[in-house]
Amino acid sequence: MAKRLSTERLRELARTGAEQSLKRLRAEIATIERTFPELSKPRGRRRLKRAVRKRTRRMSAAARKAVSRRMKRYWAERRKARAKAK
Repeated sequence: MAKRLSTERLRELARTGAEQSLKRLRAEIATIERTFPELSKPRGRRRLKRAVRKRTRRMSAAARKAVSRRMKRYWAERRKARAKAK
């Protein structure tokens, strides 16, 4: 026949199990933070790092126009080559 556990004993066993789970979770968190150190920083700091990006140079209107001409020429040549192949 199965023994009945007192409420106090049951609570003690639950607490022991919870402590063990907590210990395992803390060890797992430590491992993850060693693997990904940026995750151990507070959230606000992580956002700041992302927000402070190096600004990229923007193309001037003349540069865009030059790229446009080159690409039009490139695609015209590709269409011409494709027409010859057929």
